[in-house]
Amino acid sequence: MSLGQALATAMSGLRANQAALALVSSNVANSETPGYIKKSLIQTATTTADYGSSVRVAGVNRELDAFVQAQLRTEMSGAAYANIRSTFLSNLQGVYGNPDSTGTLESAFNTLTTAIQALSTSPDSQSARIGVINAAQAIAQQLNQASQGVQALRNTAENGLASAVSTANNAMSQIAAINNQLLGGNQTDASTASLLDQRDQYINQLSQLMDIKVVTNGSNQVSVFTTSGVQLVGVEAAKLTFDAQGTVTPNTFWNADPSKSALGTLNIYFPHGGSMDLIATNSIRSGAIAGYIELRDKTLVQAQSQLDQLAASLSSALSDQTVAGTAAPASTLPQQGFDLDLNGLQSGNVIHVSYKDNVTGQTHNLSIVRVDDPSVLPLPNSTTNDPNDEVIGVDFSGGIGSVVTQLNAALGGANLQFSNPSGTTLRVLDDGAANQSDILSASTTKTITAANSGAPQFSLFTDGNVAYTGAIGANGSQQTGLAARITVNTGLLSDPAQLVAYGSGTAAGDTTRPDFILSQLTNASMYYSPQTGVGTPSAPYKGTLLNYTQQFLSAQGNAADAAKQLSDGQNVVLNTLQNKMDATSGVNMDDEMAHLLALQNAYSANARVMSAIKDMYTALLQSM
Repeated sequence: MSLGQALATAMSGLRANQAALALVSSNVANSETPGYIKKSLIQTATTTADYGSSVRVAGVNRELDAFVQAQLRTEMSGAAYANIRSTFLSNLQGVYGNPDSTGTLESAFNTLTTAIQALSTSPDSQSARIGVINAAQAIAQQLNQASQGVQALRNTAENGLASAVSTANNAMSQIAAINNQLLGGNQTDASTASLLDQRDQYINQLSQLMDIKVVTNGSNQVSVFTTSGVQLVGVEAAKLTFDAQGTVTPNTFWNADPSKSALGTLNIYFPHGGSMDLIATNSIRSGAIAGYIELRDKTLVQAQSQLDQLAASLSSALSDQTVAGTAAPASTLPQQGFDLDLNGLQSGNVIHVSYKDNVTGQTHNLSIVRVDDPSVLPLPNSTTNDPNDEVIGVDFSGGIGSVVTQLNAALGGANLQFSNPSGTTLRVLDDGAANQSDILSASTTKTITAANSGAPQFSLFTDGNVAYTGAIGANGSQQTGLAARITVNTGLLSDPAQLVAYGSGTAAGDTTRPDFILSQLTNASMYYSPQTGVGTPSAPYKGTLLNYTQQFLSAQGNAADAAKQLSDGQNVVLNTLQNKMDATSGVNMDDEMAHLLALQNAYSANARVMSAIKDMYTALLQSM
C-alpha cells in the first residue's frame, strides 16, 4: 500500500467518524423527543488497491424493531378504546351515585317508601302527606338529573367523534404527503430517516383513533388500512366526514337510514370516488372512535333505557288498574266468553285474553294493545316485556267497529269471535265447539288518571302534564325519555289530600290508597325490558321496583369496575411494549456516551495515522 493509499484510507475513517459523531449528537439532542428513533451509520468496507480497505458511509439506519412497533400500534388502539370506556362509565357511575350511599336512586326510592309507610300509619296527618309529596318530587328530580347526566355523556361522545375525525383527517393527509416526499428519494439518507420518524408519529396518532394495519413497499411508502380492510391512505388520503347533529336527547338515535338518523354518522370518501358509512358497516372496531360510537349508540342508550324503565314502571304500578271481564250472557250459548268495558282505555293500555287451543293443548295469552297511529303496526311481542305474551296492536282511531273488524281478521283463525253488542263493550267468544278453543279469562288494564275515581289507583307521577299510559306513536314509545320528563302530579301539589281521598266521602283516616301505594312499591312484581341490560329477550327480569333498581345500579357498578380493570390491563401491556420499543429503538444515553468515547478514540487513531504519514512524507522529502 502506498502512502497515498494509506492517507486516503485514514481520511475515509475521519469522514466516517465525523458522520458518526453527528449522529451521536442528534441522538443525544433528541433523547426526549417523542417518536424519535435512534439512528446509526450504515458503513461498508471498500477495497483500496492491493492492500487494506477504506470505509464508506452508505447511509443512515433507523434502529427500529418493526414487529414491536406493529404490536405497539395494536395496543394503542385497544388502550384508547378501553380508556375512553373506563372514563365514561366512571362518570356514569357518578351520575347514578355510588351504591348504598345517599343521593342515589335507591336511597330516593327507599325514602319514598318510608314516607308512604308513615302516611299509611297516619293518613290524616298533613305532615305525612307533605312528606310523601316531597319524597316523590325527590325521586322524580333524581330521575330527571340522571337522565340529563346520561345525555350529557352522549353529547360528549358526539363531540369526541367530531374531534377524532378532524385529527384522523390531518394524520392521514400528513402520511400521504410524506409518502409523496419519499417517492424516488434516497432511502437511506438522514432526511429520509427524519421523514420516516414523522410519518410513524402520524401513524401512531391514527392508531389511537382506530384499529389499523400498515403495509410498507420497497420504496419506503406505506398503505394504511383498517383491520376490516378499508384503505385510508396510500399515495393519496381518503377523507372522513362526520355530520354532528347538535344537542343529544333521549329521543335522538343513530340509524343506518340517513332519513331516520338524528345523530352524526361517520362516512369515508375515497380519493377516486365512492364512499362508505363506517358505522353501518362496522368498519372501525377499536380505538377512540369505536369507543365513542359504542358509548353514544349502545352503552349510554341502554343506561337511558334503565332510567326510563324505572320511571315507566313506577308510574304504571300506581296508576294501572286491571279489571276482569264479565261472563257473556247466556243468550250467546253454546258460545262462551266475556264482555269487556273499553271506556277509558287509552293509547298504550292493554286488553288481555287467555284461551286454550284444545287441538294442540296450548294456552295462549293475548295482549291486545291500543294504538292510535296505524303506522306503528304491527307491534313486536316484546312490547309488554312478558315472554309469554302474544302481542297484537290494534288501531283504535277508526272507532270500536274498526277494532272489532281488525280483531276478527287477526284472530279468526284461532276460533275466537269479537263483537260490539253495545256502547263501548267488546265481547269475545269462542266458537262454541268443545274440541276447538275455550276462553279462559279476559280483562282490561287501564290507566286511572282521576284522583277521585273511587279506585285506589291514580297517577301519582305524570309525563310532564299528561298521564303516562305507555302509548306508542310515530315518534316512538312514550317510555323513551320518560325519566327526563317525569314529575309529580300537579293536582297533588295543590291538594295533598288526594293521597288519601280516592272518592267522594273518603274518610280522612282511610288507609286504602296509602296501603295500595305501599303494596305496589314494595311487593308488586313486573317484567322489565331486556333493552335495559337486565335479563334477556327469552328470560326478561321480573321483580319488584326496588329489586330492579338494585339490579341495574349493581350492573352499572360492575361494568364500571370491569372497564377500569380492562383499561388498567391494557395500559400495562401498552407500557410494557413502549418500554420494549424504547429499549430497542429509543436513545440510551449510556450507550451513546460509550459510543462517543469509542468514536473519539477512533478519530484520534485515524488522525495519528495521518500524522505518521505526514512524518514519512517529510522524511522522504528531506532525504531527496
